[in-house]
Amino acid sequence: MVWLEQFLVKYPELAVFFAISLGYWIGGIKIGGFGLGPVTGSLFAGILIGQFAEVPIAGMAKSFLFLLFLFGIGYSVGPQFLQALKRDGMKPVLLAVVVCVTGLLTAVAVAKILGLDPGFAAGLVSGSLTESPAMGTATEAIQALPLPEAERARLVAHIAVADAVCYIFGALGVILFCSVVGPKLLGIDLTAEALKLEQELGIKRTAAGVVSAWHRFELRAYRIAKDAPIVGLSRAAAEAKFPEHRLFIQRVRRQGAILQPTEDFLVEAGDVIAVSGRRETLVDVLDPRAEEVEDRELLDIPVAAVEMLLTHRELAGRNLEDVAKEGWARSLYLAGITRGGQDIPLGPGVTLERGDILRLIGPEPVVADAARQIGVTIAPTTATDFFVLGLAIFLGGLVGVLVTFPIGDIRVSLSTSVGTLIAGLVVGHLRTRFPLFGRIPDAAVSLMTSLGLAAFVAMTGLHAGPVFAAALAEAGVGLLFGGMIVTSMPMIIGLYFGRYVLRMNPILLLGGLAGAQTMTAGMAAVQDRSGSPVAVLGYTPTVPIGHILLTTWGTVIVGIVAS
Repeated sequence: MVWLEQFLVKYPELAVFFAISLGYWIGGIKIGGFGLGPVTGSLFAGILIGQFAEVPIAGMAKSFLFLLFLFGIGYSVGPQFLQALKRDGMKPVLLAVVVCVTGLLTAVAVAKILGLDPGFAAGLVSGSLTESPAMGTATEAIQALPLPEAERARLVAHIAVADAVCYIFGALGVILFCSVVGPKLLGIDLTAEALKLEQELGIKRTAAGVVSAWHRFELRAYRIAKDAPIVGLSRAAAEAKFPEHRLFIQRVRRQGAILQPTEDFLVEAGDVIAVSGRRETLVDVLDPRAEEVEDRELLDIPVAAVEMLLTHRELAGRNLEDVAKEGWARSLYLAGITRGGQDIPLGPGVTLERGDILRLIGPEPVVADAARQIGVTIAPTTATDFFVLGLAIFLGGLVGVLVTFPIGDIRVSLSTSVGTLIAGLVVGHLRTRFPLFGRIPDAAVSLMTSLGLAAFVAMTGLHAGPVFAAALAEAGVGLLFGGMIVTSMPMIIGLYFGRYVLRMNPILLLGGLAGAQTMTAGMAAVQDRSGSPVAVLGYTPTVPIGHILLTTWGTVIVGIVAS
């Protein structure tokens, strides 16, 4: 152990990687379906290693990784941030603001009652409200306080201690409240409410492995019998026979020749038609009425499967059923929608928003035409626009330093952390208008956000490890119970505000509460207990607001408690 201690002290960079590895292992352990996750796992791993090795931590390394993380988060939620301000009126925005502000005010009250110092108060916010990035903004705010260096280092260590104490109930509390306590307080049946909302949106529940008409594309060939109901009809009229199934005639073989049917092309007995549609629809609707033919040449139609970023404002706010009626959507099938990194359930009543990523399947010319109506095709790229990335972080940090606001008798800067987060939001939003601007591959963004935050909190844990026991004894058990109050109060206030003031759908409300506290596991718990994915529709508009406000609270609470 002595040799290991000396080794880790001599090579602190290796200690950080060891803490990250151990943290991901700890975070992956689940008890009753609940786990700490890799970020909090890395914090505990750093604290554990710090118990027997006082590893030196470079402040610049922490800041560098944290700024990368913040830019990555801003870049990810940027396409949805401004849309969240407009979508569904102001309901999700107001819900998120009420939850976040209630959390801050409760934390300030608890900190004042318990006499917590700025470090403990900041950790109370980050742990109880499950927003680890607040540790970074709080650290920067503490470093700017006019205090001796040793005192600032002690306060920074206290952030990690309080976060570790408060996070477990913070995460578990949100999960249980959104999935168990909240529904009981509202007197609702989660499964029944989710089913009702699905019916309103036109989402059909299916067995595992079976997809809806909006999902699956397939092409088959059928010979038209003499008594077939579409004989003598034009192509357009034949397709209109089954509008709810979205069946389309792509090509026709007549007397050995392959024809491209126009809208007024008349179907004749003996024709072999290539029909596109959902697999099970083709089987259920056409197989009993027509003879399937294996005609490889007829079916040899180039098909494209692409992802498109929705940038055209004309489609924003329109539901899928409405968009499907557009002429350019003929033969086009939607395989999925990703919004703010979350998959959105599909149904005729689900609305599209700018910044959505649509996974589309259809004949190559149709997909190419659709791109002109939707936005831009997302072509795979491995190149990161480091010019934009570096300049955005620099300018964001510069703005964060220059912008200050008064708290009590002192002025607190917005901080380089919040400035970088805002810079990420701006770049992320601009790419919905100029898709080739500031391109960063998804894998690179994932590395920035995952490794950046895990490494930052691991180093914070390593810094706090040597003083963890003493600081915990100083904070006392009151910190634990205070954290429970800070976690619970925003949930309770937000629940009743959202239901009885905003009149929100209960499923969307519960998803919104999880999003306001940036707890994806809370949203997943609602989905699990309701047996439906629809809670994500409430989660996606509130989570970007939650990230912005809760991250900023790290700076704010340090200023309030220190004043």
